[in-house]
Amino acid sequence: MILLQSPFFIIMLSFLCFTGCRQPEQHRTSDPPNVVIFLADDQGWGDVSYHGNTNLNTPNIDQLAHNGLSFEHFYVSPVCSPTRAELLTGRYHLRGGVRGTSAGEERLDLDEATFAERFQEAGYATAAFGKWHNGMQHPYHPNSRGFDYFYGFCSGHWGDYFSPPLEENGRLIQGDGYMVDDFTNKAIKFIEDNSKSPFLVYLPYNTPHSPMQVPDQWWENFESGELEMVLPANQNEDLQFTKAALAMCENIDWNVGRVMGKLKELGLEENTIVIYLSDNGPNSFRWNGGLKGRKGSTDEGGVRSPFFIQWPGRLPQGKSISQIAGAIDLFPTLMELTGISPSVNKPLDGKSLAPLLLKDNPHWEDRMIFSHWNGSTSVRTQQYRMDREGKLYDMEADPGQTTDIAAAYPEIARELGLAKTDWNEEMAAAFDGKTRPFTLGHPEAAFTQMPARDAEPHGGIQRSNRFPNDSFFTNWRSREDSITWDVKVMDAGEFEVELYYTCNEENLGSTIQLSVGGAQVQAQVKEAHDPPLRGMENDRVARMESYVKDFKPMSLGRINLIKGRSKMVLKALDIPGNEVMDVRLLLFRRIN
Repeated sequence: MILLQSPFFIIMLSFLCFTGCRQPEQHRTSDPPNVVIFLADDQGWGDVSYHGNTNLNTPNIDQLAHNGLSFEHFYVSPVCSPTRAELLTGRYHLRGGVRGTSAGEERLDLDEATFAERFQEAGYATAAFGKWHNGMQHPYHPNSRGFDYFYGFCSGHWGDYFSPPLEENGRLIQGDGYMVDDFTNKAIKFIEDNSKSPFLVYLPYNTPHSPMQVPDQWWENFESGELEMVLPANQNEDLQFTKAALAMCENIDWNVGRVMGKLKELGLEENTIVIYLSDNGPNSFRWNGGLKGRKGSTDEGGVRSPFFIQWPGRLPQGKSISQIAGAIDLFPTLMELTGISPSVNKPLDGKSLAPLLLKDNPHWEDRMIFSHWNGSTSVRTQQYRMDREGKLYDMEADPGQTTDIAAAYPEIARELGLAKTDWNEEMAAAFDGKTRPFTLGHPEAAFTQMPARDAEPHGGIQRSNRFPNDSFFTNWRSREDSITWDVKVMDAGEFEVELYYTCNEENLGSTIQLSVGGAQVQAQVKEAHDPPLRGMENDRVARMESYVKDFKPMSLGRINLIKGRSKMVLKALDIPGNEVMDVRLLLFRRIN
């Protein structure tokens, strides 16, 4: 009895239990927390079963809310790239130069700091898997914005979701299977490889953005079934589109479950902050809790997103937060939760949500969150929203924005109207009006892509679709035709150039020339490659984006580029047939 009660025995027993009884992979809560961020693309607030939609079942996403916290009123931008910019920087997207979704307007200014850079500086292994959509060429590329590893695509949308061409740290590769599954596979492998050190995993999925492609096992759950919650007939809901979108959301949910299962298997769940949100409202009119607007709208339905965050043992379970918050808050929140210094040289628009997460009744002042797209601005306070037309709504009494109360509450309307005007003027002042060339040959980049998306066609050349992101050029018939890029060579050097093309047998033999500044390289089209358009075979509903082809690379040779800005021109010197070729992209590889 004396021995059993001795301090020495108690210390030894505690030591044996610590070393022998715990799970071998369990990390101490004092370790820097890992971070996993899921970002869906075009998934509305109502596209999760947690919010009451009985049309689908998302148990793994819902579990994040049950195990952690959910925000009832969380706001993002009306479209893709602006939300990504705000999430990464904690600042409104217009401050960072993001004014569109393609043709270079999606690029995040280089003097903007991202949370990934702060994690990288703090010693985290950082990786992004999926749709980047804030710049393709270095130093806009994710590998230049804080991510050690990138696997996915940098464009705004993609034309094929089954084993399509992707990139891995700038190198073009072929994907492996359905894209969301593929991104998740790579993320799980990264987590396994970095399980002994802190990591940041960013999973910006590309679904349920169109084209509406989803594997059979998910589609079969919806194809012939009836939806319980549908819009009134006068709202013209496309039920096939809704079914496809919900099937894609259930696939996302399955992949969320795979990541969460791997964290638990490795003993990392207790020390990992997991966040789930979407980038804008739903991409069609479908059940969304009666909210007004959809993707592209600055009304509530266009900018309200699901937002769930869990950190077992550190954050409460099942807590619902009513205070308004937004994508601009993610940067400062992550910095405070992880203890990493923000180290920003510009003021943030967001504020840390840590008090709401960690305290029961924190002091929290009312605030304004602004939403903007395509010249339209709305502003949201805790109780009110003023829309782009100056109409005022009591969002607590009228979440569907049915009754304008501006005349009944003139002082509130005046205050919010002035705030909108001031914000618009401040954002306009942040824009210097200068055009930005596409960067080529950054010294830290082995490869530079120059896709058709970023070019201008001249003469009879046509884009394959009015949406540039996934387009290619066709109808190239004349020596007067040309394709041009506004480029800035970042560092002089010699480059190997490949052109991704298609050309049928009858039109072989054209001689083409690429010129950049005073440098030129010429090549002849000698090998036929004429694959059919595809993509429609996997579409569940008709798409609005371009169909795709399997483009083949041909070498144009080597070219010596000098540093500076110039016009890059691709033209034909000789056309023996009726057409030259179809063009998808140019790929530059630095030789020295």
